[in-house]
Amino acid sequence: MGDVMTIEDPAEKKGRLTLVLALSTLIATFGSSFQYGFNVAVVNSPAPFMQGFYNATYQERYGTPIEDSFLTLLWSLTVSMYPLGGFFGSLMVAPLVNKLGRKGTLLFNNIFSIVPAIMMGVSEVAGSYEIIIIARILVGICAGLSSNVVPMYLGEISPKNLRGAIGIVPQLFITVGILTAQVFGIRHILGNNTGWPVMLALTGIPAVIELIFLPWFPESPRYMLIQRADEKSARKALQRLRGWENVDAELAEMRLEDQSERAEGRLSVLNLCSFRSLRWQLVSIIAMNMGQQLSGINGIYYYADSIFSSAGVRENDIQYVTVGTGTVNVFMTITAVFIVEAAGRKLLMLCGFGICCAACVLLTIALTFQVYWMPHVSIACVIIYVIGHAIGPSPIPYVITTEMFRQSSRPAAFMVAGSVHWLSNFTVGLVFPFLEKGLGAYCFIVFAFICLATLIYIWVVIPETKNKTFLEVSQLFSKRNKTEIVVEATDTDMKDLDAKDRWQEDQRVTP
Repeated sequence: MGDVMTIEDPAEKKGRLTLVLALSTLIATFGSSFQYGFNVAVVNSPAPFMQGFYNATYQERYGTPIEDSFLTLLWSLTVSMYPLGGFFGSLMVAPLVNKLGRKGTLLFNNIFSIVPAIMMGVSEVAGSYEIIIIARILVGICAGLSSNVVPMYLGEISPKNLRGAIGIVPQLFITVGILTAQVFGIRHILGNNTGWPVMLALTGIPAVIELIFLPWFPESPRYMLIQRADEKSARKALQRLRGWENVDAELAEMRLEDQSERAEGRLSVLNLCSFRSLRWQLVSIIAMNMGQQLSGINGIYYYADSIFSSAGVRENDIQYVTVGTGTVNVFMTITAVFIVEAAGRKLLMLCGFGICCAACVLLTIALTFQVYWMPHVSIACVIIYVIGHAIGPSPIPYVITTEMFRQSSRPAAFMVAGSVHWLSNFTVGLVFPFLEKGLGAYCFIVFAFICLATLIYIWVVIPETKNKTFLEVSQLFSKRNKTEIVVEATDTDMKDLDAKDRWQEDQRVTP
């Protein structure tokens, strides 16, 4: 009787959200993804007090007030060192996840959160703004690693039927982190002259919680079986995650993938760039990540207070408007979790970038013509922009990156996507204050143009990947790549055929 159950269960049972899977997801996303969002917005509200500290420190050292241009440079560095750290973190992803595992990398990554949290907490006492700038690089490394490793870890521990929804949970926690920073940034909480060092140091708390609790949860079974060849641990981890004893079918599927990967070999970033069958997928993840970051979302997060101030919103009301936009962001990301499978990836991306483009144009008009009711239009534009970004451009690129690449090319693809993501983020953080000073309200026209260009690219190039297997997605791209995707009858692995290359290969291997 037990044997009969062993044969039938895998076919009958759909993966369910077990307590172990739910808690693994919550601890990983709160401990890692939450910090990414928190540190994006944490310097926004206390900016005037932090700049006052920079000025006071400079004056104490050199006896003269700081020049405006140097203060702008220092502040731009404070903001932009975070995404630069994110870029360095992205470059560390592949070696760390292969050496330490997915869970192991997340635990190791907490060093890059706890150390800078302490540094930022003592910066005022130490009388050094340099400590803050260095700490922002370190906490950026933490975010760069977590933004790639968390989706990878969750994707590998999730059953197929829950992978889409669980894949958006990291983005949800990023938005919750942003909202938390905005709430703590209210003047009578921590966004004041004495509270800002404490506020910056709070980023260490989720890291400590993750360090305490994540070790009790399973490592990625796929990593244990395929990369560590430890079937016993992989079986035990799968049984805990799925909530039932029989996991033979899933293990068999992993073994098959392992065999196909051995035949294909693991792809480095260099190989990824030279593979003709992956050319348009690679171009697409670069376009999506550049579009996502250069569309102005971080310009709005980093400088929301000054945008509302330019729009004529009263000083005391700005903080509450900012919290309102953060709340909308969280709500719309929750909505995306539930509609991504029904509406499809491409439609959400097109709608999202279209809404963002229109909102940027309207925001430019509202900031240019300061009539008495225009501040309300500016706030509405920012909220509409956040809604547009939250339903598509923010969460979907990581989902599509996972679907466009197979297991062997996915780590390299995530490294490329992560590097582009953070370099673009760094560019916006560094350039936006100067762009805002030089172009004024017209700086959002630049973002509108980027939104439009990305929308056109997605419309023309990117196929709908909803309800499609990795094989079907690769076949959709094969025409554009001018390659054939053939599945051999004896193996589920895909072979990329380019007649000329295959003939040359045959010449090398045939005696």
